[in-house]
Amino acid sequence: MLEEVLELMAKHNHRVLDNLTVSLRSLTFHHLLSTSPSTRQQLSLFLHRVIHHGAVNRLSMYSWPDPDSELLVLLLKMSAGVWHPGKMLTSQESLCHMCREKSVDWSQKPDQKHNPLLGSSQLFPKSTAGPCSDEDVRNKKELPNMSQESVPGFENAVEHARTSCKSLENPMNCRPGSSPSQSSMQNITSLESCNAKEGSLRTVQAGPSSGKSQKRLRAKHRSCQRHNKATTESEDLYDFLFAVAREEREKALFSQRSSGEEGQNLASDSPLSAEAASTTTMIGPDEAQLTGITALKSIGHFRSVSTLEVFSVPLTKNTCQMLGNLLSSWVSLEKLVLTLNGLGPNIVSILSGLQALSRHRNYSLRVVCISDTFAYVPCMNLVHFLLSTVPLLQMLLVNFDLSNPMEGNRPEEILGSAFLEEEIPESHLEHLEMRFPREPLHTSLLLPVLKASKPLQSLSLDSVAISHPEVGLLLQALKEYSPNLKSLSFHDVNLSGHSKEVLFLLQDPILQEITFSFCRLFENSTAEFLPEIINTVKKNSSLKSLKLPGNRLGNHRLVALADIFSEDSSSSICNLDVSSNCIKPDGLLEFAKKLESYVIQRSEQIKFTKLCLTQNWLDHDPIMAQEALQRLKAMCSVVSDTWASSQAFADYSSVM
Repeated sequence: MLEEVLELMAKHNHRVLDNLTVSLRSLTFHHLLSTSPSTRQQLSLFLHRVIHHGAVNRLSMYSWPDPDSELLVLLLKMSAGVWHPGKMLTSQESLCHMCREKSVDWSQKPDQKHNPLLGSSQLFPKSTAGPCSDEDVRNKKELPNMSQESVPGFENAVEHARTSCKSLENPMNCRPGSSPSQSSMQNITSLESCNAKEGSLRTVQAGPSSGKSQKRLRAKHRSCQRHNKATTESEDLYDFLFAVAREEREKALFSQRSSGEEGQNLASDSPLSAEAASTTTMIGPDEAQLTGITALKSIGHFRSVSTLEVFSVPLTKNTCQMLGNLLSSWVSLEKLVLTLNGLGPNIVSILSGLQALSRHRNYSLRVVCISDTFAYVPCMNLVHFLLSTVPLLQMLLVNFDLSNPMEGNRPEEILGSAFLEEEIPESHLEHLEMRFPREPLHTSLLLPVLKASKPLQSLSLDSVAISHPEVGLLLQALKEYSPNLKSLSFHDVNLSGHSKEVLFLLQDPILQEITFSFCRLFENSTAEFLPEIINTVKKNSSLKSLKLPGNRLGNHRLVALADIFSEDSSSSICNLDVSSNCIKPDGLLEFAKKLESYVIQRSEQIKFTKLCLTQNWLDHDPIMAQEALQRLKAMCSVVSDTWASSQAFADYSSVM
């Protein structure tokens, strides 16, 4: 319920809060429930302290099956450094002491170009190019008449404005009882006050201002602030919502005049589909590669976290659009993890935000992990798009369990097909993991990824169907395009008919870690296959980790694997994983004794340091299993468990 945040924010705990502001690095929220407005307000103040003024770099949310939309939006916006406290702006006591010190410092230096601490100009700084012209004033007066759709990417802010000022539908008459002419004068006065507050001293009258006029202007601003204290929030929201619209509109018009038909051509070639464009607004021909999300340019963010992780929290269409808007300017974000969020077609909003973010020269995003149940976009298409859009990525994980259950939209209709035909720019990718929803591996799509990712060090393929020709093409591509590959993993991939390819990989002089997990290696294999594996590994001094879980080794194959550490072996294997391989206590004991004999023969400690034995049939004879484990622990670190094989088999049979 997060109610204890009220106690944490109490005055008598200010030293605790000060310590947390300095020391706290990570925030994790588990199993959240709906909260009251007062709790959310105090939570926002707490997050403001530990994120905006503190050292929190990571925010995670776990297991929230029915999220409170207001609380979820609060957590996301505060993480991104976006905060508009509203009425708290009018009360110095409501601000934390850090903000109060900055506010006092600003008030003592009015002639310097300081931004208001939490006002609208921090979110959208106004131009300092000189005095406002009559046209500028007219534009500012006309902006409120623009439709909501004309302000790209601010749907949530508009909703907030409606709740804060019921008369925002007619912003010129926010003050009850005022006439249109009075509203115009009030807006001009507000404009003068706001510009004087920023230090730019832009007035509707041209010409330089003397020192006396500046003093009169500041006095007028203080008087206006006292008189209009009740409408401060509405005016701030007015600036927040509409100040950027004129800038974007003028920029688009200027670009249209200068580029003519070129902008329309760019817009038609956008990687994102018209479906995404229908949800939000294009940002202009000169930036037409992005469809749907507008980067919050020049947005005076507070400090934000560098890692955002959202696990098992459903994200609705509106939430995804809002998150896409936040991502578009979240330049400090280094790691984004979205797992089991039910994105579906809403993933387009996330991709649009990442595409907008990548246009910032100083963006920091290096790790993206997207995992979900259903694949609305095929894995390879998504990988293509992300690498083409965010070439500075160093780690990319794309995992899906099932194919898209929705019919009607093909991959090329979702993201567009043009980017699949274009060459992927040189990327910085070092780690790539893909879990396919039982899809065939299209090597023709994987080859460009490998070709563009020369720094690739780790590749993992999960639940993919590979034919004989595809395996050969894959191995050739790895040899040609991935000279730095050190770790290769196959999980739930049928390799029963690919003995030669498996041996070829085990001979690779660069690979240091190979995983064949649940790959049915010995299904329909010849009797010579296991000895060939052992001899190949014995000759490879570069391979340090061999993981063979779920391949039905059994007792006799486990005992044979001990020959990898024989006296004539050049192997450097230090990590062996034989979990889930139907190993019984007597076979494990024989393996341990054989390993001991090789240690004695070599008169030295073998390099073998870790053995994984989880989920084997060691419960059949606990006493013998314990003896085997004690012998093995004298030579290496052993990872085991008390897995009940009989119960597991019963559970498996019950769902057959």
